[in-house]
Amino acid sequence: MEIKKIIEKAINGDQVAFTSLLDMYWNEVYGFMLKRTENETDSEDITIETFSKAFDKIASYNSEFQFNTWLIAIAKNVHIDMLRKKKSTLFVDMNYEKDFQAYNVADTTPSAEDKLITEQNLSRLLAYIKELKPHYQEVIQLRYFQELSYQEIAEHLNEPLNNVKIKLLRAKKLLAEIILKR
Repeated sequence: MEIKKIIEKAINGDQVAFTSLLDMYWNEVYGFMLKRTENETDSEDITIETFSKAFDKIASYNSEFQFNTWLIAIAKNVHIDMLRKKKSTLFVDMNYEKDFQAYNVADTTPSAEDKLITEQNLSRLLAYIKELKPHYQEVIQLRYFQELSYQEIAEHLNEPLNNVKIKLLRAKKLLAEIILKR
């Protein structure tokens, strides 16, 4: 009965309820994905994406089913999407002679235009990040620019691991909203 009340609160936008659900089910979803992927980083990324999608679509949750079953189904779909993306980049028609010729001809150094575009995109992204609250800016900086693991971020911030995960989840969602508005 308690879980139904928490889910109802989450549907109504209660952040504490979201955190409670994350705390209750993180290990189950992460453990399930770790068994499937055998990769801690992929499992963390899939689990975060799972909770992000679940929290975005929590109003569509059907209470006739167990909440953890719903989360696992989302996690499976996120994993399948990830595998499809990896698979599409892996299977490129490889012909050694043509490939060798292309490497001899192609200049892989970025042109001045490429450098300018990259700098402008990075500058725009940094401007968007600066619109976030400072604690969200910090977790984005630590995760994506300094490439720290979730555990390292938790230790750096002296915060519980689950708080870091939720902060990063929220920061990514807010950043996406800012980018979409522009």
